[in-house]
Amino acid sequence: MKPNLVVLNQNKNRNLAVWFCSTLLLFGIQNSFADSITERFPPPNNFKRVSYPNGSFATYLQNLPLKPQGSPVLLFDGRKKTNQVHVAVLDFPLLRDDLIQCADAVMKLRAEYFYSLKEYDKIQFKISNGMEVGFSRFTKGERVQVNGNKTKWKTGKFKKGTGRDVFEEYLRFIYSYAGTISLKSELKKKQIGEIKPGDVWIEAGSPGHVVLIVDQVTGKDGQTLFLLAQSYMPSQEMHILKSDSQYSPWFEVPQNQSLKTPEWEFPAKEIYGFVK
Repeated sequence: MKPNLVVLNQNKNRNLAVWFCSTLLLFGIQNSFADSITERFPPPNNFKRVSYPNGSFATYLQNLPLKPQGSPVLLFDGRKKTNQVHVAVLDFPLLRDDLIQCADAVMKLRAEYFYSLKEYDKIQFKISNGMEVGFSRFTKGERVQVNGNKTKWKTGKFKKGTGRDVFEEYLRFIYSYAGTISLKSELKKKQIGEIKPGDVWIEAGSPGHVVLIVDQVTGKDGQTLFLLAQSYMPSQEMHILKSDSQYSPWFEVPQNQSLKTPEWEFPAKEIYGFVK
């Protein structure tokens, strides 16, 4: 049975008890004046950053801007997050509502990427009942009417165009009616050896969780390291996580059945990527 949209939206607003995980010091000396992921986090010794084509989602993520070093992760209401398990905070504006949680943050970055390219027809996500909701229909003045678990497109005196206000209205709708379950349903399964920035580890549920690969380096022996970013519950600024590896904050490819992050442990095989 498909989840009820209203119930799912209520579940997204519950606080989740989280635990504190001890962490190691940052690997090497980080540039405190850097303003992007690639500048703030040079590859560890004997590793080289993996380059991707200009205009790709991977390159977009590698160059995401960061808040000043030492910034705490803030919640949607301005309070500091209890567990500060990060090494950097993305310059990631939040709404003043508890809406942009883990899956929402990933979808926001994906949507912002296509919006920056003006590829509006590629901004499309499923909501919890399986309905495909594309930004292009919002630009034409259409909106989605929700009645329990049933949805349908409707027309009216709604604002049209590709302006930021229409885009933000679209995103708010996606935040309200999508989550880890709907996001996972539109991703493709990947193998560990295929990972790249833009891929996610995801566990669907209410609650579930998702972390996003935002950078990647490789060593001379073929070893791969990567940086992970997340949002969480309640809604909070997206941040780059510490790891418990010798290369922290870089994560190593899991060699056993799980990928352990500071606030969630994923089955190692649950790695997925966007289809388009």
